[in-house]
Amino acid sequence: MRQRDKGFDLRRKARYVIGMGNDIRYQRQVILDEIGENGQRKLGEAAILCIGAGGLGCPALLYLAAAGVGRIGIVDFDNVDESNLQRQTLYSVDQIGQNKAAAAKARLAALNPEIEITAYETQLSAKNAREMFESYDLIIDGTDNFTTKYLINDMAVETNMPFIYGAIQGFEGQVSVFGAPGAPCYRCLYPQPPKEHIPTCAENGVIGAVAGIIGTAQAMEAIKLIVGGESFTPLIGTLFCIDLRDMRTRTLALPRDAHCPACSDHAKALEHPPAIEQILPTANYEGALLIDVREQEEWDAGYIEGAQHRPLSILMHTTAADLPKDRTIVLYCAKGQRSQYAAEILQALGYANVKNMVGGYDAWVRQFA
Repeated sequence: MRQRDKGFDLRRKARYVIGMGNDIRYQRQVILDEIGENGQRKLGEAAILCIGAGGLGCPALLYLAAAGVGRIGIVDFDNVDESNLQRQTLYSVDQIGQNKAAAAKARLAALNPEIEITAYETQLSAKNAREMFESYDLIIDGTDNFTTKYLINDMAVETNMPFIYGAIQGFEGQVSVFGAPGAPCYRCLYPQPPKEHIPTCAENGVIGAVAGIIGTAQAMEAIKLIVGGESFTPLIGTLFCIDLRDMRTRTLALPRDAHCPACSDHAKALEHPPAIEQILPTANYEGALLIDVREQEEWDAGYIEGAQHRPLSILMHTTAADLPKDRTIVLYCAKGQRSQYAAEILQALGYANVKNMVGGYDAWVRQFA
C-alpha cells in the first residue's frame, strides 16, 4: 500500500483544517497519541468519496465530517423516503423527497462548515466512475447492490485506490479494505455476482443500529488508512464479521486470488454494462411498457393501472422472449430494489431501453393514488 510516515499517501490536497482557527473542535482526538496534530493534518488534507448515502453511508459520512476530513464527495441518485429515517440518521422529516446526496451535504455542512463537500446527484456508472475516483484518495462503499460493488472494486483496482467495503444483512455485518496494491480485492472473495436474487435490507429488514455500527467501522478504517502509524492495523486482507444478536465477531484472513479476474497479474480489463436509468414515479407512462415484478400477493393488494405483472421469481428463470425490444420498458417493485435486479436481467438479455422506477410502487402510491 502507498505509504508516507506509515500513513496513507494522499495524492490530492484538500483544505487544511487544523490551524484555521478551530483547534478546539478536534481537541479530543488530537490529544490521542495515535492521532496528534500530524494525524489531524493528514485528515484535513484527505479527500474521501462515499458512494451511497444510505444506511452505511450516513454514519460513515457523519463521523468523517466530524473528524475533519478536508474534502468529502457524496454519490447518490436516490431521494429521501420516510422509510429511510429508521436507519439513515443524517436525514429528517423535512428532507423527505430531497436527493440524498444534496440532503446529506446540507446536514454535514451544518455540522462542520470548514470542510469541502461535493454532492453528486447521479448514479455511479462505468462512464463517470474513473473521473470521480481520480479526484479522491479513497472510497467508502455505502452501496447495497452487487452491480455497483463490482464496479467500485474494478475501478479501485484499475486506479490503484483502496476502498472500504461494508455490507449488512439482518443483524449481521461485514467490513474490509479492498483494492490496496498487492492485497486482495472484492473479486478475490466473490469472483462473480450471484446468479440468484439476494434480498436487500428493504426486503428482509434491518435494525438501524446494525447499519450504524458497520458504517461507523468503515469511517474508522478510513481514519486508520489516512493517519497511519504502528498503532493502527487496517482490515487489508482481513474480513471483519459481526453478529449483533450475540455480539460474536470473527476475522477471516483473505488471500489474494492468483486467478482473480480483476487484480491478478493476468487480469484483463473488465467490461461493465451501462447503468440502468433511474426514473422518478410519474402519473403517465404513455408509450412505455410498464412491468410490475412484485409477487402475486403484492399485486393483488394493488397495482398501477396499465402495468403487466411479471413476478421476479418467474422472470429470473425465463428468457422474456415475448417482451418487445423496440419499446421502453419501465419496471417497478415495492421499493425499487427487485426491479433494479429485474432490469439487469433484461439488459443481459439484450433489452437496451430498460428503466427502473426509483422508490417503486410505494413511492408512486404516495404521490398519485
